[in-house]
Amino acid sequence: MTNALSKAKDFQKSKSGTYVSIATTAFGAWGIAKRIKKARAEQDTLRLIDATVAAVGIVTGLAILYRELKRLGDDDVLLG
Repeated sequence: MTNALSKAKDFQKSKSGTYVSIATTAFGAWGIAKRIKKARAEQDTLRLIDATVAAVGIVTGLAILYRELKRLGDDDVLLG
């Protein structure tokens, strides 16, 4: 495997990859916010609970990604 291909394979374990993961997870929060707003407007308790549980999952995912970002520190695989 070439050096460039090896770096691309480890993208998720890099700071850049973690930032991309954080951005996509945060973007998912937009959809959840819309679901919560719609459930409140329709006064649908079951959908509101479903959207709230999904929101908790997103918050947990963001916290895990933030922790991983802090752990990476200076030993970023893409920086060499």
